[in-house]
Amino acid sequence: MFNFINITIAFLIALIASFLLTFVVKRLAVKIGAVDKPDHRKIHTEVTPRIGGVAIFLGALLGGLYFDINHPQLMPIFLGAIIIFLTGLLDDLYNLKPMLKLTGHLAAATILVGSGIIIERITLPIIGVIDLGFFSVFITVFWIVGITNAINLIDGLDGLATGVSTIALISIFTMAIIDAQVIVAYLSIILIGANLGFLYHNFYPAKIYMGDVGSNFLGYMVAVISILGLFKNITLFSFIIPIIVLAVPIFDTLSAMVRRAYNNEGIMTADKKHLHYQLIAEGYSHRKTVLIIYLFSALFGGLAILFSVGNTTITTSLVITAIVLFILHIFAELAGLVMGGKRPVVDFLRKLKKKMQRSQ
Repeated sequence: MFNFINITIAFLIALIASFLLTFVVKRLAVKIGAVDKPDHRKIHTEVTPRIGGVAIFLGALLGGLYFDINHPQLMPIFLGAIIIFLTGLLDDLYNLKPMLKLTGHLAAATILVGSGIIIERITLPIIGVIDLGFFSVFITVFWIVGITNAINLIDGLDGLATGVSTIALISIFTMAIIDAQVIVAYLSIILIGANLGFLYHNFYPAKIYMGDVGSNFLGYMVAVISILGLFKNITLFSFIIPIIVLAVPIFDTLSAMVRRAYNNEGIMTADKKHLHYQLIAEGYSHRKTVLIIYLFSALFGGLAILFSVGNTTITTSLVITAIVLFILHIFAELAGLVMGGKRPVVDFLRKLKKKMQRSQ
């Protein structure tokens, strides 16, 4: 069913195209003033081009054209991607108001729902398959808009959103190969290639940022691909698989919403309290912070793959769940959401690390 030669060629086309196009986009961004200027909330200290997502979009498009994918819902997916792309690009150029950006996201989600791309059911342990009925539309729109913005919110350090979304896509691609889901595997691999081609320019110290045009496009595509693949799985605990795959951006988004609501701040208000900023505050360097989050993302991706295996036992599932909850608790402590900002587990791990260093 899978032609791995074609998969490899499409991957390379997307990777090389994105890599080369980034040079062009970088010059264009400087010429038209599409740059990110340093301020009190940002870590970088130099003016940096910020519409690198254009190269990711075009790289993925070229890889997709090679595949010549034939799928009844491909056109709605592409139309939604165009809307998301243009909304993000206009935001990078003209700083759109939040409601206008949300309108673009909702329009893209509406096109998908109208085409039949819907989260129709979830599978729960003991209970089994649950049809969502009328709520399927609401949940689908919420998922698409939520993941689109979640990837955008973690785009705060060089290479962070690019790497995290790539790791998530690699996990989804692996599960698609296991489950023989052709369209999911094809869409995933061209995005992986386009991301990696761009990451060369975007990893610390970044020469260009993806901007909202890139983070929104990646978030939208990850959301769509997860609906096509992960939510269609009817194995035990399948409802939690896409959540585990995207645990890092989802948790960071939810913690930001809780934090801002608790402080009587607007949900869209920007701050420097995201997970990556908290790790930097702990003393980790820019590069180490990104690599740590990569590691956690890869761990979540691996756990999701284990969950997706049809013969996973209840015991194994519970052990995986416990590991996921433990890691999320550490994230919650770093985000200041536990016991008024206390960090008992983090402090214990820090002391343990110091003891181990002394004993060496």
